[in-house]
Amino acid sequence: MPMLNAHPERHLVQRIGWLRAAVLGANDGIVSTASLIVGVAAAAAGRGEVLVAGVAGLVAGAMSMAAGEYVSVSSQADTEAADLGRERKELAASPALETHELSAIYQGRGLDKATADEVAAQFMAKDALGAHARDELSITHITTARPVQAALTSAMTFTTGAALPLFAAWLSPVGPPMIVGVSVASLLFLAMLGAAGAKLGGAPVGKATLRVAFWGALAMAVTAGIGKLVGTAV
Repeated sequence: MPMLNAHPERHLVQRIGWLRAAVLGANDGIVSTASLIVGVAAAAAGRGEVLVAGVAGLVAGAMSMAAGEYVSVSSQADTEAADLGRERKELAASPALETHELSAIYQGRGLDKATADEVAAQFMAKDALGAHARDELSITHITTARPVQAALTSAMTFTTGAALPLFAAWLSPVGPPMIVGVSVASLLFLAMLGAAGAKLGGAPVGKATLRVAFWGALAMAVTAGIGKLVGTAV
């Protein structure tokens, strides 16, 4: 008789916690820093001013991403904790009603009443809170909020993403060549990021690559246009 655990599986959804934060951080790092560099360069600024603006954008953006991810994901964690606390009190106050509620959930998914009652009773006996967290509240070890992980992942990937257009600016001559060089390099980096994120997440590579590159190009074009107008006015 084959062992039940002889064929372990690892699903792509298990990556969702860190992959979302990683892709968001890297994408934001490339787009925001490249747009900032292109905008400042379009305003006829010198190399030193462009590089200082780029470094400032990198540091400020990384800190902002870390703080924003920590605060937002912490809010999710607080909501999950509140729901679990409420569910824990309900289980202590009326276990029979909670068993009936769990059985109704399983019946709604297709089990007959007798089987649903038996499954609910067994889950209640083994791990009542875990069963309600998973089947009533949709809280699992995969989707649960991890504020520190999200903050660190976003900060590190933002820094990495922002360093790429900054390095391209450092290598490019000041003026129009810098604008073109940073824009082309950043679009290439964005395309690579979109392809990598799609590959890791099991999504269509072509669609993800075009989506990321399109919005990055739009952001840089708008910023360059504004920088040009400001530089002309000043």
